[in-house]
Amino acid sequence: MRESIHTVTVVGAGYMGGGIAQTLALAGLDTTIVDVDPEATQRGLQRLLREAEDFEDQGLYPSGAAATIAEHLRAGQSLETAVAGVDFIEEAVFESPEVKTEVLARISAHADPEAIIGTNTSTIPVAVLAPAVQHPERFLTVHYSNPAPFIPGVELVAGEATSPQAIAAVKDLLQRTGKEGAQVADRPGMALNRLQYALLKEACSIVEEQVATMEDVDTIVRTTFGFRLGFFGPFAIADQAGLDVYNNGFGTLAEAYGSRMSRPELLREAVSQGRHGLKNGAGWTGDFPEETAADVVRYRNRAYARMGELLRELGPAPQASPPWQPGHTDDAA
Repeated sequence: MRESIHTVTVVGAGYMGGGIAQTLALAGLDTTIVDVDPEATQRGLQRLLREAEDFEDQGLYPSGAAATIAEHLRAGQSLETAVAGVDFIEEAVFESPEVKTEVLARISAHADPEAIIGTNTSTIPVAVLAPAVQHPERFLTVHYSNPAPFIPGVELVAGEATSPQAIAAVKDLLQRTGKEGAQVADRPGMALNRLQYALLKEACSIVEEQVATMEDVDTIVRTTFGFRLGFFGPFAIADQAGLDVYNNGFGTLAEAYGSRMSRPELLREAVSQGRHGLKNGAGWTGDFPEETAADVVRYRNRAYARMGELLRELGPAPQASPPWQPGHTDDAA
């Protein structure tokens, strides 16, 4: 099993796989991309090199980044030759169990037995895909988010057979490439999409119930709790607001909406133990001595003020016009 990763092949040269490959090459790793045929691979490579120059021109990449990527990124001639001899292979093909298992079987048949193999699935459990992989102890989910060059978090999922050495090597790779890994259990949707889909489902319900329009829901999310999420996760945000406040709020929501909005047991237990968050120095995310609590508040205020400055600098995002409305059909003329 590889203890350190220095050479990489990304299977799939589309926007997801290409973005991953670009990130790895920018960090100085020798990176190969490969797609369904040499022509598709070459098109993918040329697109990535043009994008890197555009990103550098826009100030999104540092000076010299495009040259670094061009130096370290190359196109493979075939999957079989591209995966041979490298330390790590990341599969980033279509999100279908059938497609992924076929590709993973080909990868594992031609990769070095010591090479680590990752899949970029966003919803499919490792347990579904692992049977296709020879030596499944070297296989795990390494789930980047789109656009991969700019989203820092990567979701990691180990299967029953995945070795600690494989996980450690991938975590080290992520750190060296400026990413932050979070390991979650092997369940459908993992953590990221269960959270993301839960928010979207409730947002749809709010629009369907005519509580708010799509536009107003988006405004509320991006200017209130979504504004905070770049700096704090939901548990840290609850600690700052007060767990007792959330506990009481769930009582109101449960009365109105029933069991789907019932008080979480994790919250009830914390409050019953006297953990109310920053306000009393004991929360979900730990204990807060007075000076630590003050530091958190100072950081929070500075972070939110800087975020506001950034949004004012960038201005509003481009909007579609006219917006789609529920219940309306888009009949062809």
